[in-house]
Amino acid sequence: MSGAPLGVLDLVPVSSGSTAADALRNSIDLARRTERLGYARYWFAEHHLNPGVAGTSPAVLLALTASATSRIRLGSGAVQLGHRTALSTVEEFGLLDALHPGRLDLGLGRSGGRPPGQAAVPPPGQAAVPPPTATPVVDGRAPNGLRIPPRFSFAHLLGSPRVALQRTLLQQPHARSPDYGEQIADILALLAGTYRSVDGVEAHAVPGEGADVEVWILGSSGGESAGVAGRNGLRFAANYHVSPATVLEAAEGYRAAFQPSDVLDKPYVGVSADVVVAEDDETARELATGYDLWVRGIRTAEGAIPYPTPAQARAHVWSDADRELVADRVETRFVGSPGHVADRLEQLQEATGADELLITTITHGHADRVRSYALLAEEWRRR
Repeated sequence: MSGAPLGVLDLVPVSSGSTAADALRNSIDLARRTERLGYARYWFAEHHLNPGVAGTSPAVLLALTASATSRIRLGSGAVQLGHRTALSTVEEFGLLDALHPGRLDLGLGRSGGRPPGQAAVPPPGQAAVPPPTATPVVDGRAPNGLRIPPRFSFAHLLGSPRVALQRTLLQQPHARSPDYGEQIADILALLAGTYRSVDGVEAHAVPGEGADVEVWILGSSGGESAGVAGRNGLRFAANYHVSPATVLEAAEGYRAAFQPSDVLDKPYVGVSADVVVAEDDETARELATGYDLWVRGIRTAEGAIPYPTPAQARAHVWSDADRELVADRVETRFVGSPGHVADRLEQLQEATGADELLITTITHGHADRVRSYALLAEEWRRR
């Protein structure tokens, strides 16, 4: 493939009329196929209490997929640290690396706090990262034409009973999520074998210490995640598919905070995008029909529903409020023929300066999903 490498971000979607077991088998099959197609990496997201998403444990999925593939890099997009410890995370990926050395990406994300796209208050003595995006956006578009919608407010999700229940079920009673920056520092120290407690006691994670894994930070804004990734000289993945309004400030915030490290001497950015490709625009739009309804479930805090057929999606009666709820995600999905979608991905790459792109594709039928990745790979190679 020419230009930026393409990777896969898989939510392990459950289609209506199928089961979680079907979704898992489909994802492992897709990993095998995208490996043959030349995709650079295959990541699994982490989501909970969503009837339409079976990707609850990236580490378990990675173990299954590593045994079914041989070359493609495999990773988490992302392990959510709000309900985990640094040690458990390092030990899990250490186990994976012990059997599949040099193939693992440890993607780390925040959870249990602010919703996506909302910047953090910086620690004392540190400047906010960044100020509002320096890239000019005129009439909802970046200079090269990339669609940048108005900022979406996720605040209503924090008051959702389902979100509160998820936090209760994932965390031990009375547990408090550690500071995100401190967790990242502990993970890096445990991987490097340099961890010391505040009392000076050493800890050595075996397996885990010395594991040959790439550490990534995933983020949706130019706030805490971008700052932590930059200050530690780590790779950063910005989520255009989750929060398209803030992708430019996320990439800029990371670059503004970047300090060279033993890992990287310059910033390295991946950017995600929702994509559906078919032989022609009309067919692609038909395959993408269920996306609006699926996103509605997420945005209302009801949880991702089993991915509907086009006919099931068309049967839904939409209100104006519902349409507004999903508008930014629908408007920024790349749907169409191979040439049309590749053109728009090149816009995304140019606007964000992405070093690589992470493609997430969901269709009701597994064969259509596989075909979408195949058509995109073929077109991307020609460029």
